Amino acid sequence: MILESGIPSGPLQEKWSRYKESMKLVSPANKRKHTVIVVGSGLAGASAAATLGELGYKVKCFCIQDSPRRAHSIAAQGGINANKNYPYDGDSTYRLFYDTIKGGDYRSREGNVYRLAELSGAIIDQCVAQGVPFAREYGGELGNRSFGGAQVSRTFYARGQTGQQLLLGAYGALNRQIEAGHVTMYSRREMLDLVVVDGKARGIISRNLVTGELEKFAGHAVLLCTGGYGRAFFLSTNAFNSNGTAAWRAHKRGALFANPCYVQIHPTCIPASGDYQSKLTLMSESLRNDGRVWVPREIEDAKAVQEGRKKAKDITPDRRWYYLEEKYPSFGNLVPRDVASRNAKLVCDQGLGVNPTGRAVYLDFEDAIKRDGKDGVADKYGNLFDMYAKITGENPYEMPMKIYPAIHYTMGGLWVDYNLMTTVPGLFALGEANFSDHGANRLGASALMQGLADGYFVAPHTVGNYLANSNFLAAELKTPITEEHPQFDKVMGEVQAEITATLEAGKNGTKSVIDIYRELGDAMYDYVGMERTEEGLKKVLTIFPKLMADLKENARVPQDTDFNKYLEMTARIKDFIELGELMARDALDRKESCGGHFRAESQTPEGEAKRDDENFTYAAAWEWKGEGTPHELHKEALVFENVKLTQRSYK
Repeated sequence: MILESGIPSGPLQEKWSRYKESMKLVSPANKRKHTVIVVGSGLAGASAAATLGELGYKVKCFCIQDSPRRAHSIAAQGGINANKNYPYDGDSTYRLFYDTIKGGDYRSREGNVYRLAELSGAIIDQCVAQGVPFAREYGGELGNRSFGGAQVSRTFYARGQTGQQLLLGAYGALNRQIEAGHVTMYSRREMLDLVVVDGKARGIISRNLVTGELEKFAGHAVLLCTGGYGRAFFLSTNAFNSNGTAAWRAHKRGALFANPCYVQIHPTCIPASGDYQSKLTLMSESLRNDGRVWVPREIEDAKAVQEGRKKAKDITPDRRWYYLEEKYPSFGNLVPRDVASRNAKLVCDQGLGVNPTGRAVYLDFEDAIKRDGKDGVADKYGNLFDMYAKITGENPYEMPMKIYPAIHYTMGGLWVDYNLMTTVPGLFALGEANFSDHGANRLGASALMQGLADGYFVAPHTVGNYLANSNFLAAELKTPITEEHPQFDKVMGEVQAEITATLEAGKNGTKSVIDIYRELGDAMYDYVGMERTEEGLKKVLTIFPKLMADLKENARVPQDTDFNKYLEMTARIKDFIELGELMARDALDRKESCGGHFRAESQTPEGEAKRDDENFTYAAAWEWKGEGTPHELHKEALVFENVKLTQRSYK
């Protein structure tokens, strides 16, 4: 299989505008005759559904929650990047493009990333018009703050609730189209399979999570906006309901899965405190603007802190190691996430951690409070400080926060071309569900940017171009493809058979699905986490078959056919085990370090990620070959015409 990215020719700055001018259009009268299925209602899904509805298409939008406003995009805190250059500190479209390419360790496409940077300003205009309450300066101008991997202030924010406010804006636009009759909303639905007819995506099979009923939905195109697969690690900053099932089932129907080993570990999260936890809590990267990261310089001080004999205030400044500021003086505490996370692990591995488990570092606001006052700090981060205090019982105004890295985001996803279309014609993947923009590491505040760029400004053009070129209306004038097509019954029968088999096998199970899920998470963190080795990856590949056998033979599944969380989880965990195995194979195959993928065998003398551009400057796209058969690897060469490949340095 030859992977064609479809990136237009011509100057980088003109690719997107020229391409839009060459696209075919669907007339207003014909748009209402086309049905587009949008799976997911977070920022990518809600913005895409609202925009396609506004254009006149018939849209069916699905969400796993009881309301679109509960989508996990709501949990994003710190901000959204855009190249407005309001602080007049030298930002530009090219600088945002370059920072994103460099932050991703030169493992993303130039064309896609430049388009993202180019559209970023329009996103802010759109959201302001919707009434999103971005922070403003005293004179009324929109405020900006800094995020990791950049030396300019380009991040727009709404205190620590940016994702929530952006989602409410998209939700309002979506509701307007629901009221207008252009969008039909289906809540509490989980997509369980993709229906492919004549080689094209033509619909989905979903399960009503309340009644248990399987349902068929037909359309002319399907958009997957279902987020990432970070929950394969069990503990992550993602909501417990977040899962990779929709993307994985589409993968089994022919959509290649790209760069699955690229996983982001966020450096500022509240450390795990017990086995009872089902998720971890993110503390926004924006806190690193004013918070200083440190650990005790001496091992005896660290042990005293771990054992409760000393507190942070007992460690004098000369005995504190501000390791990011010392190692990376140009960027300090605002190095990219992969760099900050690896360094936190490194100092904790040296025994310098500051909680009883030895797995935490300090994030200290003492200097910021002295400089700006408590009220000044509270104006910026008050809700984040309140959340930290409620969860930990400690007052971050009086003592440093304790933080540690956690799984947060997945840069890998379904392979898509410049149109955001997968290798299954008519199946598009938007936002975190695709692989296209962030390479091996995503910069902070870029996820919201990508989701809204894809939904508001890219997919509405490229989906229309696909529909116009497919000419469905003429081809199906006499016999349109609907839910009554035999392929829908065939796929639904396969889904039902799998559900029946899961219930039957779980009738006499003796083990909780959650216990198996935790075992999977432990294996993923141990061998496919922040540091990977050839030995560890080969070992974990022997663990996955045992976990799968345990799940199939011993998992206890209640027999309810309607509302049944354990039935849902069993199916998702099966997908996670298969996906975890692919992540490990991809990590084993990529014998280099880049961004969030750190192979211990490939590092510089200073312990930084060492790329191998000669052998690995490509996107790895894996093809499903059937259960029990190894995936087949396809490579899309990454071509750099505007950026010179160099060893990343933030020093």
